[in-house]
Amino acid sequence: MKLDGVTILIGTTKGAFLALGGADRSGWTVKGPFCDGWPINHLAGDSERGILWAGGGGEWSGAGVWCSTDEGESWDVTRLTKGTMDDWAANDPEFAEMIGWTDTPLPFAEQFSQIWSLGYAHGKLYAGTKPANLLVSEDDGKTWSAMQGLTDHESAESWNPGAAGLVLHTIVSDPQNPQKLWVGISAAGVFATEDGGKTWERRNRLSNVEACVHVDHPAAPRDGETGHCVHNMMRAPGKADLLYQQNHHGVWRSGDGGRSWDDITTGLPSTFGFPIRIHPRDPNMIWTLPLNGDSAGRFPPDAAAAVWRSKDGGDSWQAMRNGLPQESCFFTVLRQAMAGDTQDPAGLYFGTNSGSVFASLDEGENWQEVVRHLPTILAVEVFENT
Repeated sequence: MKLDGVTILIGTTKGAFLALGGADRSGWTVKGPFCDGWPINHLAGDSERGILWAGGGGEWSGAGVWCSTDEGESWDVTRLTKGTMDDWAANDPEFAEMIGWTDTPLPFAEQFSQIWSLGYAHGKLYAGTKPANLLVSEDDGKTWSAMQGLTDHESAESWNPGAAGLVLHTIVSDPQNPQKLWVGISAAGVFATEDGGKTWERRNRLSNVEACVHVDHPAAPRDGETGHCVHNMMRAPGKADLLYQQNHHGVWRSGDGGRSWDDITTGLPSTFGFPIRIHPRDPNMIWTLPLNGDSAGRFPPDAAAAVWRSKDGGDSWQAMRNGLPQESCFFTVLRQAMAGDTQDPAGLYFGTNSGSVFASLDEGENWQEVVRHLPTILAVEVFENT
């Protein structure tokens, strides 16, 4: 299997899938499932070497990272924590033999249950876990160590779990500076390091406290800070540390690497949503996919799907609906389930909990359903080999 052109990497509740679109991003062919049917929360890749990674796991399997060094033909797992199957196998030799289990100590024992996010930058592979830790590997995921500067942060005892638990779900790197990283934790907020992970700074301060004092939602800004339940975050292209985040309550922009945040939600139909995406070359063009509210069903407002686009950094928004279902649409798009390519014009892709992937090859103007009938989609990323 040769991954030429654009390939959509899809994580689902029943394994990983690849949707091959080729150089012209059409005729999408689905391959999979891979990773033995594990729940796969996120994927990453290195197109220069043809390597793919998939992170996930759960109560049965424990947490682990799968790796393919042949562009998806074959996959091997590095297990990091134990699961229920280890207890079963330890007490049932026949079951142990059936699954090929050996009594080999796992590096993180029972410290976490799942891998929730992956990030590859500057030759290092990063993984976020549930409960929230940040791991790093310098050998493509064969061995891992915890970044204790974050685990032992002075605020760690006050971190509160979101609805999905205390998860480190977003890892953002600086393409020019390997010492700089940002992570998003639900519900503890944004953290940043500028010394390669030795020390971390919590960055949730509002730029305009007065503008948010009258909001009474439990996840809303308060005490001079944005809501701590950040859902997804990206760094814009360019030298400036321009960040955007979709929060549990609102969409936010920071021009100073997260040290202060501006509310850019005005013009959107809802304060709630999960993913956010930035154009690969234009730092002012962003997309998000609002849902109708955390307790109102978590589907598109009025059951009519739209990706909302801003061309001016969030000062104004436009709904992009062409090709998306406009009646009886009740799907959810999760925090890691929206991605983009670097083609010209840029392509956008999102996956739904109803098992579909929608694609736009013209920066959101028009959409088409390119994959359907998959299990619940947890993550979408793009692998480009052009």
